[in-house]
Amino acid sequence: MDEALLRSLTPSVLTILVRRGADFAAAEDAVQDALIEALRVWPEAPPRDAKGWLVTAAWRKFLDQARADSARRRREDLVDEEPAPGPAPDVDDTLQLYFLCAHPSLTPSSAVALTLRAVGGLTTRQIAQAYLVPEATMAQRISRAKRTVSGVRFDRPGDVATVLRVLYLVFNEGYSGDVDLSAEAIRLTRQLAGTIDHPEVAGLLALMLLHHARRASRTAPDGGLVPLAEQDRGRWDTASIAEGIGILQAALARDRLGEFQAQAAIAALHADAFTAEETDWVQIVEWYDELLRLTDNPVVRLNRAVAVGEADGPRAGLAELAALDDSLPRHTAVAAYLHDRDGDPETAARLYAEAARKAPHLAERDYLTRQAARLNAGRRR
Repeated sequence: MDEALLRSLTPSVLTILVRRGADFAAAEDAVQDALIEALRVWPEAPPRDAKGWLVTAAWRKFLDQARADSARRRREDLVDEEPAPGPAPDVDDTLQLYFLCAHPSLTPSSAVALTLRAVGGLTTRQIAQAYLVPEATMAQRISRAKRTVSGVRFDRPGDVATVLRVLYLVFNEGYSGDVDLSAEAIRLTRQLAGTIDHPEVAGLLALMLLHHARRASRTAPDGGLVPLAEQDRGRWDTASIAEGIGILQAALARDRLGEFQAQAAIAALHADAFTAEETDWVQIVEWYDELLRLTDNPVVRLNRAVAVGEADGPRAGLAELAALDDSLPRHTAVAAYLHDRDGDPETAARLYAEAARKAPHLAERDYLTRQAARLNAGRRR
């Protein structure tokens, strides 16, 4: 491109715009924009009339800017004409949105996925990981849910169980550290507990409080993951623990056990122990049995295998683990831990390294890598 030609045409194009009614500063900006456009377009499609092309392009740039300035001034004038705002009611519609997205026309799983995406702010990948399905599968599920509710009036709220499932998954994603949503999930669950007398709502709130009470101790100053057994229990939020246990006890007294109450009971047993060694693993296994009776969830079975390994010894835990699908998330990490406790450092180191490669979060990956390095270093000594 002949840049000298562009420079030579600039004064005359600027003059033409001013003669057409543009003020000089606006005309100068428009010409500069037109020159940039020419540098982009002309190498591939040089115009027959360079000056005419620049005049047309610059005038269009000027008109676009003039329209934008005019619209901005109109908006500013409207704001100036508005009366001063009065006190606004303190209304939070977030929880209502959760209920509306959990529409009766959707299956519970589709309603949860749609709500997590549309209201909870989670990505499709995060939701897929929570459901243990491929990201493409979850994307299709969300798309189908959107098509189902397109054109449907959102005047029939969904059921409490679906909303609880959404809040639980939002909390878990926030608790994992990727997205800080856990405090918001607690706030909404507390709000729900204040409006609905339901033992599972209370159970979920207790579960969230008990888990959140340990949050400060879950990571080291360098951001590294600290497992439950190694956490500084002096940093746990005792007020949240006391509140969570109180809410849980009141819910359990109603004798309408649900999965969130069972999970909260397990969390309460961990919170009750002054040291990791004092944890009542036998009772935790019993609560996992109750939880499996309520929901035959493979992740629950995986966690139960860990509890059995603590209560009855690592070989008993490995026997439980052998009956589970080894493609489950963290299956390899659990196997590594149980082999480590069973005194098999070679197998444990190999499995820790394999688990690190599969870990979904950086902190978890680093922790597993350090465990493999620890065992390998011990074997070399």
